[in-house]
Amino acid sequence: MKNAKALTITYLVQTSLGSLNGSDKEADNISSIKKFTRGTEQYPYGSAQWVRRALRDQLANLGWELSEGVAATIKKGAATTQQMPEKYIDDDLFGFMGTEKGDEGKKGSAVKRTSPVRVSPLVSMERYKGDLDFGTNYMSVSAGGTPNIFETEIHSGFYRGTVLIEIDRVGCGEGFNKALPADEKAKRVKALISALKNLWSSGRQTRFLADISPKFIASALLKVKNPVFLESLVPINEGINIDLLTEVIKDYKEEILAVTFGGRKELFKYLPENTVSIGEAFAAMDNWVSSCYL
Repeated sequence: MKNAKALTITYLVQTSLGSLNGSDKEADNISSIKKFTRGTEQYPYGSAQWVRRALRDQLANLGWELSEGVAATIKKGAATTQQMPEKYIDDDLFGFMGTEKGDEGKKGSAVKRTSPVRVSPLVSMERYKGDLDFGTNYMSVSAGGTPNIFETEIHSGFYRGTVLIEIDRVGCGEGFNKALPADEKAKRVKALISALKNLWSSGRQTRFLADISPKFIASALLKVKNPVFLESLVPINEGINIDLLTEVIKDYKEEILAVTFGGRKELFKYLPENTVSIGEAFAAMDNWVSSCYL
């Protein structure tokens, strides 16, 4: 497995009722969710930035020190991080873009690290049907005001996302003076895998607590960088479209070094052969990572 270039994980989450990753308000009293249009229908989604933020937050919850944001040194420059990937796991895995102010009369410089962790939006597999939660804020009543009526868009169903980790770029390359030891690279990738296993976002959770940890995953260790399951993991008829996944494995048998399926078996009637539990699937990926670096 030393010739592995990427680890790709495509996953399904399920929400009974939620309001994931809100967007700008369409009206003063309506909190909307992000949606895109396919044909004549609208489908909710969680942005890739939102997923990356959730992964970052979970790394902090797992005990990792994150790079603190700092102000730009040039006018109108965007705030960035400490830009120290050797020290901070998030600078390594999620990259950065920074600018440095030049000496008087000289042009400034830019530094960057392209993220070796690629993340897709978390896209709903079911369309939005216009459901709204009706609420009333009574906080102003005690001060002589009137109740404030508001509505929140809500949705239920399966969402699909993908994470692709460029195994050969973690802990080395852009931003590094010297590559990290192999055991530290493995530790960081395993931490990210654990963060995905326990994925949770703090946004809109006060009234709409939602579990966005994976309920089914299709993962592969590859000799190439290709999110092979991204468009091929499809829930269907209370199960998973097994033929699609089988076709992917057949088509990419020369590129795939290892593959595993993991799922909540009581949630799905039909699953691919050799599907293991979620815990066993993530443990298998940990072993892959060890074989890649150690």
